[in-house]
Amino acid sequence: MLSHERVWAAIDALAERYSLSASGLARRAGLDSTAFNKSKRRSVDGRPRWPSTESIAKVMDATGATLEEFLDLVKGGEAASGLSGRRTVPMVGFAQAGGGGYFEDAGFEPGDGFELVELPERSGPGTFALGVQGDSMLPLYRKGDVLIVRPDAAVRQGDRVVVRTLDGEVMAKVLDRRSAEEIELASLNPEHPPRVVAQADIDWMARIVWASQ
Repeated sequence: MLSHERVWAAIDALAERYSLSASGLARRAGLDSTAFNKSKRRSVDGRPRWPSTESIAKVMDATGATLEEFLDLVKGGEAASGLSGRRTVPMVGFAQAGGGGYFEDAGFEPGDGFELVELPERSGPGTFALGVQGDSMLPLYRKGDVLIVRPDAAVRQGDRVVVRTLDGEVMAKVLDRRSAEEIELASLNPEHPPRVVAQADIDWMARIVWASQ
């Protein structure tokens, strides 16, 4: 059941997941920096103020969170605090946003030391982390950000994804179009043109489910 407290707790947990304050999350979503302040959650006469559906939609769009993930946080308890099921996933290399990033056959960048990244909650099998390089996903993802990727998550049009081609190129993009023959990948940065990749040239494609700054 939805409640005022649980909805706001879910927003706080989402901010924590991305290492942001409530104000930082609001700014990331293109809202006024005070939109999620504690003082804005009740009116002057004490009545509860709810975040608008537009605000929640902007937050999910800015973070890449799905509606299902947000509703899981709304359920409350330890999950909403961001403390339930903490675990680590491997940092297996980097996403060269736009081209030029290469992995060995095992999925690890040559010469990189093995590193573990802690997640705020449980993740699916095979989940791993990638560090962003390049600027094709600005302003959402910047160099040094860590992307959490779930190979087992369903991928739909409009999702942010990591794609590896058979020749070893790894890209963080937006899945703009998909057919039986090819996919079209868009960049958030308008300076980078779309990429069209034949399905036969794709090694794997996985959805970005979290990002940490």
